[in-house]
Amino acid sequence: MADYIGAVDQGTTSSRFIIFNRAGEVVSIAQQEHEQIYPKPGWVEHNPEEIWRRTESVISSAMGAARLKPSDLAAIGITNQRETTVVWNKKTGKPVYNAIVWQDTRVADDVAEFSKLRGQDRYRAKTGLPLSCYFSALKIRWILNNVPGIHEQAESGQVLCGTIDSFLIWKFT
Repeated sequence: MADYIGAVDQGTTSSRFIIFNRAGEVVSIAQQEHEQIYPKPGWVEHNPEEIWRRTESVISSAMGAARLKPSDLAAIGITNQRETTVVWNKKTGKPVYNAIVWQDTRVADDVAEFSKLRGQDRYRAKTGLPLSCYFSALKIRWILNNVPGIHEQAESGQVLCGTIDSFLIWKFT
């Protein structure tokens, strides 16, 4: 019987893996920071491949320190940096662009335009979020419109879009 639960905590500045026993006590923890990329004022990006490598590494480190094997884990949960957005090739898993971080403001003009046309709360019922720079949809739109060839790849079903947890789950499976 698996007696432990693993938790991936993929945050804005680092990735951690925490192992808990059935009593909820921390058995092992490993953490590694990842690079913050600031290509322009107001822009914040992460390298999704670096996040994946760091996630693999902290899982391996925490499991090794606790002398556990994968079958010792009953489940793994993921918490992540929310609306940080990734678009990746669905065959290769390779990101088409850096992850656009939740703090990024490059879509501020789009937010103002859509808010003026449709209202800031237009999409809240479906997404749970008001229209803002935090919102993933406008970041995906930015990638589709600014990364050469990606719009066409999306139309032909060659790319996937999601937040960091979606990307990590895809990589795990």
